[in-house]
Amino acid sequence: MTIDITIRAMTSDITPENAFRVHGHGETVWRLSWLPEHRLTRDQARAGMELDEILSDPEVVFDDDAHGRAAERAARLGVGVEHAVVLLAQRLASRMDRGSGRGSVAVEAPEPITARWSSASAAPVSMTSGARSRHLWS
Repeated sequence: MTIDITIRAMTSDITPENAFRVHGHGETVWRLSWLPEHRLTRDQARAGMELDEILSDPEVVFDDDAHGRAAERAARLGVGVEHAVVLLAQRLASRMDRGSGRGSVAVEAPEPITARWSSASAAPVSMTSGARSRHLWS
């Protein structure tokens, strides 16, 4: 993990997310770009940056040690790993969307496979009962 830490910010050479120090109401707190509503300590902000780096590494998908490290970092932040994954994925999608210049992404529904079947083909009798169900209950 490569996190550059100054007195005002934390950045990574692996992920575009960052942590930054803010002053308000007589105290200094840290915020994560991907978890901005949480008021964090410096150690929690670092844990959040480390969590992001762990979750950004596709090589650790099946690495139990990495999963343990991610769970520990998430616990320090007070969030679940699954929640962190969702938040980071949303941020990534948002950056990709902004980069494409498309605004919102319209997802086109795929063409149903049955649309290409001719009436003479051997289509299933009922689309609500799969082949397995017809076989078991015939």
